[in-house]
Amino acid sequence: MFDFIFYRLLQLIGDAEIEESPVFCPSHPVEEKESEEVKHIDFDLSETEQVQEAVSCLPTWSEREVNCLNPSFHRWTIMDYARAYHSKKTTPLTVAERFVAAVSESSKPPFNMSFFINYDVEDIMKQAAESTKRYELGRPLSVLDGVPIAVKDEIDCLPYPTTGGTSWLHKLRPCTGDASCVKYLRLCGALIVGKTNMHELGIGTSGINPHHGSTRNPYNSSRICGGSSSGSAAVVAAGLCPAALGVDGGGSVRIPASLCGVVGLKPTFGRVPHSGVLPLNWTVGMVGILAGTIEDAFIVYAAISSKLPSHQNTALPKLCFPLLNSSRPISSITLAKYGEWFNDCSDDIRVCCSNALDKLQKHHGWKSVEVTIPEIEVMRLAHYSTIASECSTSLSSYLEKLDSSQLGWDARVALAVYGSFSSKEYIKAQKIRNRQMYFHRKILAHADVIVSPTTGVTAYPILNAALKTGELDYINGGEYCKKEEGRIKNVRCLSAKNEGKIG
Repeated sequence: MFDFIFYRLLQLIGDAEIEESPVFCPSHPVEEKESEEVKHIDFDLSETEQVQEAVSCLPTWSEREVNCLNPSFHRWTIMDYARAYHSKKTTPLTVAERFVAAVSESSKPPFNMSFFINYDVEDIMKQAAESTKRYELGRPLSVLDGVPIAVKDEIDCLPYPTTGGTSWLHKLRPCTGDASCVKYLRLCGALIVGKTNMHELGIGTSGINPHHGSTRNPYNSSRICGGSSSGSAAVVAAGLCPAALGVDGGGSVRIPASLCGVVGLKPTFGRVPHSGVLPLNWTVGMVGILAGTIEDAFIVYAAISSKLPSHQNTALPKLCFPLLNSSRPISSITLAKYGEWFNDCSDDIRVCCSNALDKLQKHHGWKSVEVTIPEIEVMRLAHYSTIASECSTSLSSYLEKLDSSQLGWDARVALAVYGSFSSKEYIKAQKIRNRQMYFHRKILAHADVIVSPTTGVTAYPILNAALKTGELDYINGGEYCKKEEGRIKNVRCLSAKNEGKIG
């Protein structure tokens, strides 16, 4: 079965004749549109100034109290921490003490939540003491000062090694400094509380890790929390941190955010500097944010967004923040819905997401239009070819020195597949990237956003057998490939001129 699936995958990507040129990085049409609903941010602002600009765009505290929908269930937000510190109701030092106690308790039986791969009590308390002193002097660096933020163990952050969820990578690639995104958070005073657990090398979406324990869902500890940024999503859902950093190449922020009921943001390509992040995939992977609220994701985004394009040679639209303190409702938003894709999920998710769409239309007057995204299965496989090839290439020098027994079984299988793609298939995948950019530009010329469920299923149970070996699921993908076989085998020539119709 697996050989058949892989053969069909290679045939689809490799045999198609595609007219478009390959495009190796996402590009953005830089159109500076005037809008009264956003605030354009100058390039010369510091990180703390950008955070202050973001805060100035938020509703006042009294407006927030009026708009609170469910006061009986409340995670502390970044602004909650800042207000409590300013009013002296608590201090960063007290918060740090309680945080350490909670993490220690959660890591032991009967919980065994496995939120963190590494956390250093001495370092946490040192940061908290410095932050407390700044508040005593009336000189906090920003609203993030003293606020606990966790970092996925794919991002360099001293004093911790960067394991990438493995038992060996940190020995071959020492961490010598903070990643740019971590450095920006520190400049804003954030309390960096440790390195969160993740799926080994970011190659899976369950968060099951045979080396560091499998992160469990705070809503039901017998179920997965998703991955690969599993620990970052779980610590936010558990209320230990209002926000955390993850890395997303193929859903690794958005999937665990969905399964843990928090906000997940994968920013615009190049917006957040990539330096100090494991180079597992260069053109699709980027630092993302997991947060308890959209507001908290917005504040952290303001802190880590780069003023200029990062390591990528690509132009970026000017940074702008939404004016959320405006009394005018955000109107005239058009939502693009591809019905076949939107409904490709379990019934409970379909009903929930459809209801959410209906509420946006009824309460805000937004419009929903039906669209078709051509060649969506071809796009999925091209993305797989891209992320697999880049991961295999980035790890090749390390894997040559490694005994495969140091890898989980799921990682071994995935890396064997990843290394099987040829340069021909990679180039074809980048041609498909170009085609899809064209298709998406056409859709977004008439809509503001494409909407769909984030995941097709809710969090599923953790199988005991998977705890020691890891877990991969190619069966569902294989069934889909079999259903598509009749269409796939006839694909020979693809061109944007025919609007992506197949067969």
